[in-house]
Amino acid sequence: MSIPATMKALVQKHDGYARTHSGTALEAMEPYVEFADVPVPKPGPSQVLIKVALASINPSDVMFVKGLYGQPRQKGQPAGFEGVGEVVATGDQPAARALAGKRVSFATGRSGWGSWAGYAVAEAAACYPLLPGMRNEDAAGMIVNPLTALAMFDIVREEGEKSFILTAGASQLSKLMISAARDEGFRPIAVVRRDDQIEHLARLGAAHVVNATSPGFERRMAELCREEGPRIMLDAVTGAQASAIFNVMGRNARWIIYGRLDPADTIIREPGHMIFLNKRVEGFWLVEWMRRGPPEKKAAVVAEAQQRFIDERWRTDVTAVVPLEEAVARVAGELAKPDGKVFIAP
Repeated sequence: MSIPATMKALVQKHDGYARTHSGTALEAMEPYVEFADVPVPKPGPSQVLIKVALASINPSDVMFVKGLYGQPRQKGQPAGFEGVGEVVATGDQPAARALAGKRVSFATGRSGWGSWAGYAVAEAAACYPLLPGMRNEDAAGMIVNPLTALAMFDIVREEGEKSFILTAGASQLSKLMISAARDEGFRPIAVVRRDDQIEHLARLGAAHVVNATSPGFERRMAELCREEGPRIMLDAVTGAQASAIFNVMGRNARWIIYGRLDPADTIIREPGHMIFLNKRVEGFWLVEWMRRGPPEKKAAVVAEAQQRFIDERWRTDVTAVVPLEEAVARVAGELAKPDGKVFIAP
C-alpha cells in the first residue's frame, strides 16, 4: 500500500493542561482542535502505523482536548485515544512486524499521533488483532469502554458480593458492564439522572435503577445498601452524588473512581467511616491496568470483549459517524445527544 506524505487530521491547538476547569461537556470543537494537513508519521521500532478506518470519541478524549485529563496535550499533534484500522507499516521489533497487514483495534497512548486522523501511530502492545466478525463500530471503541468494563467487573467478581453500584448508569461503559453482570448472576444498581433511562437499563439486566435527581434519592440508596449489601461503587461522576452514596454504604465499602463528570468539589462526609468501617477510596485507570496487569489476564479480557460483540451479547449504540472534515462543526452537537457513541471517519 502506498503511504502518502501528508494526511488530514484534527490537531490540538494547545499544549499542556488548562489553567481553569471548563466543565466536562464539549461546548464546541473550535477552541481545542482544528482541521489541518500534517505529515504522516513514521513508527518507531516498537510501533506500528495504522490507516484509520474509524475513530472513537470518549469522555476521556473530551477531557484531554480541554486540558483536563491526566496526560498533557501536544500542540499541533492529532487528538484521539482509540480506533480501528489496518497496519500499513511497522517498526523493526518482532512484535511490531507481526502485526503487518492486520486489522486491529488500537490505543494511541502517549505516541502523540492520535486516531482523529487519516493515519495513527500506536505501540504494538496496544494493538489487538480482530476476529472476522467484528464490526468497525464495535472495534473502534473496543479498548477504552469494553476493556475498562471487563477489568472493573473482574474487581467486582474478586470482591465476592453479587450487588454493586454504577454511577453514570446509562453510559456506554455501564451498559456493557450491566450486560456482563447479568450473564453471571450479579445484581448491579445503576444510578442515572433521567427517568426515561430506567426501563431500558432494567431490561438490560440492572437489578435496580435509581434516578439521582428524584426526591428521596439518598434514602432509597440507603435502603438498597441495606437490602443488597453492595461493597463496591464504580464511579464516573464524583461530586455530591457519589459522596451521598458512599456515605450510606456499609462496612468495607470501596469507592472506585474512574471518571469525574461532576467538576464540583467531592467530599467525604464522615471520615470516621474510613477508620471504623474500613471504607476506602481508590482510582482506576485502564492505562495503568494494561501496563501492570498479567499478560494472560489482558489476553483473556480482549478475547472476551471480541466474542461478546461477535455473538451480539454486546452491541455499540451509535449516535453518529461524522466525516473527519465535518467534525469541527458537528461533533459537539452529536455528543450532546443522549446514550450513544459518536465516531469520526477519516
